[in-house]
Amino acid sequence: MGADGKDEAMAATSDTNPAVLADGRDETPSERYDRNWIEVLQELRVLQTGTQILTGFLLALAFQPAFGDLSDGQRTFYLILVVLSALSSIMALAPVSLHRALFQRKAKANVVAYGHAALIASLATVSLLLVGVVAFVFDVVVGDSAAWVASIVLGLVILVFWVITPLRMRMRLDSQRKSRT
Repeated sequence: MGADGKDEAMAATSDTNPAVLADGRDETPSERYDRNWIEVLQELRVLQTGTQILTGFLLALAFQPAFGDLSDGQRTFYLILVVLSALSSIMALAPVSLHRALFQRKAKANVVAYGHAALIASLATVSLLLVGVVAFVFDVVVGDSAAWVASIVLGLVILVFWVITPLRMRMRLDSQRKSRT
């Protein structure tokens, strides 16, 4: 226990005050929703920047002289990538639109939950877009086989860093919390 009794006070507060979270934050549900919304917005900014760069790259390709040399299959794949790019932007911006529609309606919990779901969907779409863009470039520059290898490897890297690692960390944290109780 600290000399000033903070540890004791924190333990007593967390036992009697449901606003104190397991991580020691003393915040009301409204404050927690506000903080979570700010975090969602930060993640949206990061995601949107990457998506905008990919979209710009894709849109610029159609106006290059070599674009006419693409096969019908490559053009179709390119158009699928453009649609995926648009979908990822739409999904990443959807929470902002919902926030505007529900502004000052005391629906922050709904906005945060929707933002979380939209971010997960956007990440899934962006992962497909990233793999697709790399596969498209490899297909045009090197050929079919290289495109398949590159897309499989990149897909596995995304799976490890975006799905497996976070899930393992989450399971480890949940296990640690359970063992403390």
